Amino acid sequence: MSSRARGLGYRLVRVVAVLLLWLFYRRIETIHAERIPATGPVVIAANHHNALVDAMLIVASVPRRITPLAKAPLFRHPLIGPFLRLVGAVRVHRRVDGADPRENAAMFAAAVAALRAGGALLIFPEGTRSRDGSLQKPRDGLAMLALRTGATIVPIGVSDTDKVWPRDRKPRPWPGGHVTVRIGTPFRVSDEIPADLDRKTAKSRATDVIMRRIAALLPDRQRGAYA
Repeated sequence: MSSRARGLGYRLVRVVAVLLLWLFYRRIETIHAERIPATGPVVIAANHHNALVDAMLIVASVPRRITPLAKAPLFRHPLIGPFLRLVGAVRVHRRVDGADPRENAAMFAAAVAALRAGGALLIFPEGTRSRDGSLQKPRDGLAMLALRTGATIVPIGVSDTDKVWPRDRKPRPWPGGHVTVRIGTPFRVSDEIPADLDRKTAKSRATDVIMRRIAALLPDRQRGAYA
């Protein structure tokens, strides 16, 4: 797909995302959208509560084109797959889905290439959605990517996306609730941890820094171990 066609595809997906979100939420509040760097390599790191809505919210809220990382089975979904391909999403192969994690070498290479070309990636460092909304133990892939590329990290905290579908039979106003997308201050991992750490310690410290930045943007009930 040419870059022009991919750009048109992304705009189409963004319009569809905005329309769907409008249907199901009364209000979507984006706080500090101006913090997203307009250019240069950026990794957007967000918490993950609603399997489908979180990525749509961020695509609709972030004022630049982004490339999501998405689990490989979603590309086979008859409705979701075409949209992922239109935005140029990168496949993540998870052991829990029966994939060989060694396939992620190609994913990592594609992510590094996208950042070195000045792109913006969307990553959910938890690796899967949280069923109760609290931050889960993250994977270390984002830390590895940040340390390898030196890309700017933009933490995002998304709250109340679970309110899209009523989980009981009590009467509720339609559309659903009030969702908040809080965008944190951009930072580089290299500015937050000592330069002389061994690789394992550096990954651990970088992961902790990123998750604490995300937690700071969430209500207390969602911070989990990072409260």
